[in-house]
Amino acid sequence: MRTVIIALAMLLGAAGGAAAASNADLVKQGEYLARAGDCVACHTEPGGRLFGGGRPMPTPFGTLYSSNITSDPETGIGKWTTDQFYTMMHDGRSSDGGLIYPAMPFGSYTKVTRADADAIFAYLKSVPPVKAPNRPHDLRFPYNNRQLILGWRTLFFQAGEYKPDPAKSTEWNRGAYLVQGLGHCSMCHTPINALGGSSDSKAFEGGLIPMQNWYAPSLTSNKEAGLGEWSLEEISDLLRTGVSARGAVYGPMAEVVYDSLQYLSDADTRAMAVYLKSLGQGGPPDATAPAVASAESSLLFRLGKTVYDAQCATCHGADGKGKPPHFPPLANNQSIEMTSAVNAIRMVLNGGYPPGTKGNPMPYGMPPFAQSLSDEDVAAVVTYIRGAWGNKAGPVTAIQANQLRSAPLD
Repeated sequence: MRTVIIALAMLLGAAGGAAAASNADLVKQGEYLARAGDCVACHTEPGGRLFGGGRPMPTPFGTLYSSNITSDPETGIGKWTTDQFYTMMHDGRSSDGGLIYPAMPFGSYTKVTRADADAIFAYLKSVPPVKAPNRPHDLRFPYNNRQLILGWRTLFFQAGEYKPDPAKSTEWNRGAYLVQGLGHCSMCHTPINALGGSSDSKAFEGGLIPMQNWYAPSLTSNKEAGLGEWSLEEISDLLRTGVSARGAVYGPMAEVVYDSLQYLSDADTRAMAVYLKSLGQGGPPDATAPAVASAESSLLFRLGKTVYDAQCATCHGADGKGKPPHFPPLANNQSIEMTSAVNAIRMVLNGGYPPGTKGNPMPYGMPPFAQSLSDEDVAAVVTYIRGAWGNKAGPVTAIQANQLRSAPLD
């Protein structure tokens, strides 16, 4: 009898050990998926506790504050069930059934599978608790009425997990799942209308990010404004390391690479590249209307060349070809030739660094020139790089440069 009891205890011990190992694997998988979803970007204040929430998110309708998603039972999601968490991800409703503002990208997360949502929940439940009550949102009337979200959902939200396309490869479907779902790339790279929604017909065609004053470029295969001439390696490099032979990421995309994409496997970033490379061309880029008279434009161009030769040519080259990947080319660079000159103006004013990543741990940066160049100088040098070396973008004005001096830096 004693032998039987000992044998039973050993079996139970082995089963418990297997269960613990299985849960550890689930938590590890959930951590990877939470990275893919970039949860940390909104739910962690700079310098604050991991996933403790409270990060302000300015919107055209007021300021939203991210929620505490740690395991704290009183102020976090410690008392949530897996069903409640999946409902939040899949349907945009909180544990009490309340409607969630669409700044939380449930319009994309609805495509996440139940298994992946459960893994993310298991990981978040393992995160040390942070006792931090959620801050109330500060929205203007009538946007502080949550019932309005019903109208937004009717217009712009459709629940449903990602359905693989049997006509496409496994790699393509994996990339589509990550880009459309956890990566929620459309939140920035699809133009947003006055109601805070977006149209599937313009998916991934690029748009101005509200309140941040950065322009998220087109991810379609449009050769003039998108990824049409990029190779899979160039796209993958940019996603994994923040730099490539085509250019480097700055602004909000630098945060995405730093917090999220650099942690994904090579297979996943390549799958994303395969999917992005396949996106339809969409509509042609908007025609660039000259913002200043041609005579003035000519003067700006000549002044801009003087500024460029003195301040920029050492790194980017007199021929605009740069020294990739650390000093991006400006010639034949879509981010320079986009209809919107916002990114180019902001880079001249504020400078910046690509993110420090495993693949590029010591990035080269660009110094700011806001303190040394006048609005006219900035307009001139941006006009020059948008029109030199075969680039065909329109001129910009000193007023445009001045307006972006007050743009937020984070």
